[in-house]
Amino acid sequence: MDSLIIEGGVPLRGTIRVSGAKNAALPILAASLLTDGACTFRNVPALRDLDTTAALLRFMGATVDVAPPVVTVNAGSIRTPEAPYDLVKQMRASVLVLGPLVARFGHARVSLPGGCAIGARPIDQHLKGLEAMGASITLEHGYVDAKCDRLRGATIYLDMATVTGTENLMMAAALAKGRTQLIGAAKEPEVEELARVLNKMGARIDGAGTDVIHIEGVDRLHPVEHAIIPDRIEAGTFLVAAAATGGDVLVEGVVPEHIEPVCQKLRMAGVSVVREDTGMRVRADGRPRPVDVTTAPHPGFPTDMQAQHMALMCLAKGTSVITENIFENRFMHVSELHRMGAHVEIRGRAAIVTGVEKLSGARVMATDLRASACLVIAGLVADGETEISRVYHLDRGYERIEQRLNALGARIRRVKGSGVE
Repeated sequence: MDSLIIEGGVPLRGTIRVSGAKNAALPILAASLLTDGACTFRNVPALRDLDTTAALLRFMGATVDVAPPVVTVNAGSIRTPEAPYDLVKQMRASVLVLGPLVARFGHARVSLPGGCAIGARPIDQHLKGLEAMGASITLEHGYVDAKCDRLRGATIYLDMATVTGTENLMMAAALAKGRTQLIGAAKEPEVEELARVLNKMGARIDGAGTDVIHIEGVDRLHPVEHAIIPDRIEAGTFLVAAAATGGDVLVEGVVPEHIEPVCQKLRMAGVSVVREDTGMRVRADGRPRPVDVTTAPHPGFPTDMQAQHMALMCLAKGTSVITENIFENRFMHVSELHRMGAHVEIRGRAAIVTGVEKLSGARVMATDLRASACLVIAGLVADGETEISRVYHLDRGYERIEQRLNALGARIRRVKGSGVE
């Protein structure tokens, strides 16, 4: 497996442009199953998860042309409304095909999902919602089997603000007969983006971005062309990396409102973050101030930025408390930070981070996607050389990250087939 070798100690300087949002692209590609024509999507990032999605759609019979940043999907000849274990185990977002398949074909067989090992993340809200719309659900041999001649509108109360659950049910309801209400829906920008695309396809959805979404089902959707929004988590990662290294970086293409919670915490840490015509500029000098963070559904501080913020707080002048309220197993990066000299103590859902003057390079192992980004930031600021193994996690969510950071002055090289296992 590949590893990254990072020589730390260089402030990042220059301009970097944000790629398209992975967490918007994945459900939008799944939405192409709702129509029988060719959909064209632009600003699609070249990521491992996108390759997995393309393979899944091809397995079903769709024609998929991948030429990043453009992807074209024609789902006019779906032969197999099934998502097999070998593909779904690689990426939890594969479950997003469940709603579209049942809505358009009346049947779906989808393996229970995999992906990063950061918590249980059950799909009970997805299944509860589909059952409320009339689907018959069977769970056996590790698969969800859902059937319904035609879904019908329903009022669905979500017990938690699940992003993929909201997206799956919104896609299913787009072709259901009658009106559906999703109460307690997720409000993330990626949910809004999916609704925007579905409406361009002819759906009738309002309220996306609030906790109550209304969907009036239609008989048919048509193909669409659409450019994916920028990736707010990638943008936040670059902002934090620049701040940690004491750099001066303009992050272009970002939607400022999407990353305001991250920017607020950076400003509290003493970092300058200002809007410019083409993006957000971050400047930092010296060690940051300690800043507590509690993760929460949007518009709160995103769980996908928790690990990166911890890397910054490892250098703070004082102690900060980072509380993880979304996933129960999202501190796996802490043991790797310890190897680099960080002082972090786990107390239940909280991490007590006491800043140190410097981190030291070490051999560490990535355990999930955002933990990988945390270790990259730590490596950028550490004395000496850091080797990060299992960076396939990183490749799931960051496009050519070593090349793009190197353009800002970082010293990162990729070693094929190397690393600690």
